[in-house]
Amino acid sequence: MLSGKEVAASVRADVKDRVAALAAQDRTVGLATVMVGEDPASQVYVRNKHRAAEAAGMLSFDIHLPIDSSQAQIEDQIRVLNADPQVDGMIVQLPLPGDLDGNHAVATVDPAKDADGLHPYNLGLLVLEREGPRPATPSGIMRILDYYDIDVAGKFAVVVGRSFLVGRPIVLMLGAKGTDATAVQAHSRTADLTNLTRAADLLVVAVGRAEMIKGEDVKPGATVIDVGINRTEAGLVGDIHFDSVAQVAGAITPVPGGVGPMTIASLLANTVEAAERTAGVAP
Repeated sequence: MLSGKEVAASVRADVKDRVAALAAQDRTVGLATVMVGEDPASQVYVRNKHRAAEAAGMLSFDIHLPIDSSQAQIEDQIRVLNADPQVDGMIVQLPLPGDLDGNHAVATVDPAKDADGLHPYNLGLLVLEREGPRPATPSGIMRILDYYDIDVAGKFAVVVGRSFLVGRPIVLMLGAKGTDATAVQAHSRTADLTNLTRAADLLVVAVGRAEMIKGEDVKPGATVIDVGINRTEAGLVGDIHFDSVAQVAGAITPVPGGVGPMTIASLLANTVEAAERTAGVAP
């Protein structure tokens, strides 16, 4: 089993060391979050981000705006954080409530402070295979593969899911020079999806549909990465039916405890890398 908790602990320890090295040069590292409204799940997630940042020795700025905030008020607050030298990384907690435009808010973030790696400029850098902050969850997946020495070069990878948060970026990252997988994008409505997933040496599933992929949908010995987190009466489950897939797969991430912990760890890594770039320190 591929434990994201173990990998995340390793990443956080590395981040903490790098924050301490900057502190020795009188350089702080700061992470800010912008949250609008009172969504309970978002509140828990933001709280966990700040706990992780503080544990790594970072300054933590929690900006919580009322649910009736206007688009202009939200973006004005983002611009204040853009101008704050103590803020190295910033996250706009999505989705924004009501008719507020989360994409436009993210585009207001200074690309150099984009801890989520979701600014259009940084997604462009990803397409061009140029250096820059990478989307947090796909980065976490890549770190899991690296930590467990899973070489995907020349392998056939299938990603089920096409969001800009996970699906599209991870296809680009898997197919990039140096990783060299043959990566294919699929989704829940792909024709003959089962035939495609059965051919995959690496299967990444991020569709938000509880236990969609079963054991019969997976190639024996494949590496399976489950990005889904779905709340059911039985508790949290992934997009993969764990018990049946685990009998077939060569390696598999659990839910919870798989990809989830890696997202926050990758946010911290993006933030300290931003601080190092500003300080002129090679990561």
